[in-house]
Amino acid sequence: MQKRIKAAKRWLLGVWLIGGAVYVQAQECPPWPREQLALETQALAEHVAIWDRAYHDQGKSLIDDELYDQAVDRLASWQACLGDKTPHRPLTRVTRSGGTLNHPFAQTGLNKADDAGVRRFTSRRENLWIQPKVDGVAVTLRYQEGELIEAVSRGDGERGQDWTARAHQLPAVPNLLPIPLSMVLQGELYWVLNDHVQSQNPASGARGAVAGAMAQQSPSPDTLNRVGLFVWDWPDGPTDMAVRLAELTALGFDTANYTHSLNEQRDAAYWRDAWFNGALPFATDGVVLKQAERPGVQRWSSSPPEWAIAWKYPAQQALAQVRGVEFRVGRTGRVTPLLWLYPVTLEGKRISRVSLNSLERWQAWDIRPGDQVAVTLAGLTIPQVTDVVWQARERAALSAPSPERYHLLSCFTLTSGCEAQLLARLSFLSDQLGMLGVGEGTWQALIDAGVVTDLLGWMEATPTQLQQAHGIGAVRAAALEAQFRAARAASYAAWLSALGMPPGGSAQLGNWQTLEGYSRANWQAIPGVGPVRADALAAFFSHPEVQRMALTLQQSDIAGF
Repeated sequence: MQKRIKAAKRWLLGVWLIGGAVYVQAQECPPWPREQLALETQALAEHVAIWDRAYHDQGKSLIDDELYDQAVDRLASWQACLGDKTPHRPLTRVTRSGGTLNHPFAQTGLNKADDAGVRRFTSRRENLWIQPKVDGVAVTLRYQEGELIEAVSRGDGERGQDWTARAHQLPAVPNLLPIPLSMVLQGELYWVLNDHVQSQNPASGARGAVAGAMAQQSPSPDTLNRVGLFVWDWPDGPTDMAVRLAELTALGFDTANYTHSLNEQRDAAYWRDAWFNGALPFATDGVVLKQAERPGVQRWSSSPPEWAIAWKYPAQQALAQVRGVEFRVGRTGRVTPLLWLYPVTLEGKRISRVSLNSLERWQAWDIRPGDQVAVTLAGLTIPQVTDVVWQARERAALSAPSPERYHLLSCFTLTSGCEAQLLARLSFLSDQLGMLGVGEGTWQALIDAGVVTDLLGWMEATPTQLQQAHGIGAVRAAALEAQFRAARAASYAAWLSALGMPPGGSAQLGNWQTLEGYSRANWQAIPGVGPVRADALAAFFSHPEVQRMALTLQQSDIAGF
């Protein structure tokens, strides 16, 4: 009985769950043996290296920017689990022939803060400023007496690709300054977008488009014109923000248009929301908070500074690790794969499972436990998988149910492998017959106790038998019996639907004996019933199990039978 109860509890075919039944956040150390963790970490590192080479050397974006950032964070997390805390540096080795250059001053990274981290940062500092975190490619520009003499990609923060020749071709990057200053500027080359609203179009591909423009051998004039420049710092300029902004404006840069001081009326949350939901000429992925006064440039390094932090936008798609795969059989026999995930959060919604909707999609993607998938919210409510970002090296064995085994006329009775479909049939029946408070949980308990073993097995159940089910006492048993008794008075049309009559049939066509006598040709003669529906209806009314149930209903004096 225990085995039967477990089988009926939730029918899982080929389900393989990593780490038992405990849910943990994906950024924690995976519950794998160290050897497997090392193998999967190496695989992820190889994927990141491929993405980096395509992005920086060929100008191709093989993965969405938001997912790439999450993948790099996951790589760092897994490496830390193995005791390796070396930060990811995508361009420590540059493979293009254009050469590399040292940055005059290090391009600092930024620590990422959550809501609580932003509150701590702002509560301990005064005179703070904010900028949009423009989503493009970082660049260092060096001017000597007003002339652009060097442009360097971010690289690893200390050294990057020599972009000088290409920068001279970009209309947005001045080759000569209006004032003959010697200076170093740090900023972002971005893809110019018209009235871009980040919250409405998160996957713009803007970062990849800029990388492509910088990597192409001979980009067109239109491509060069689409590359804009946002200067976000002047390392060897004035240390005070207000003075720095005024002088950048005098040089023709628009930094001041997108750099604002924080106050009680317009705090960090205000600007973050405004830039996330408002129109901008570039893609953004968050905001950057900075102190007005910062250390002199000689104290800079490529490590994240203490005087600035990044506050990213809420994730609009998440990189989720598959914990297990479950195959559910529905009322009509449709097999639907369900992915169990290590929980992720999107738009404040915690997501731990997502349907693939069809067995064909699972077969095409071949998703196994340990795989990493991209998850979004359709209509801001329904989670859906949009892609398999990468697959685990270790492929767990899965056995999916054969779609030929389950269909519209299978599993009216509890036989081996029929638990899930029968449960779905019973849940649908109670809904069609108006049974109040009788749902999947009730039917599951009755199946587990052996009280209900077929679609109409509840009709003769006594209160004593009902009380054999877990959680059903005398009061609940009496209430269930009352619901079962009331269901007998449901309309003939409701009963036809509850039994699973295919579309095209109707109670208005006659009683059961009349419909049972319809041939395929009779059904197809009805308006709206084509060959496929006619076949389904003829098969339904002639099926031995269906006819057996009809006889039971006739003997129980159910109207129409």
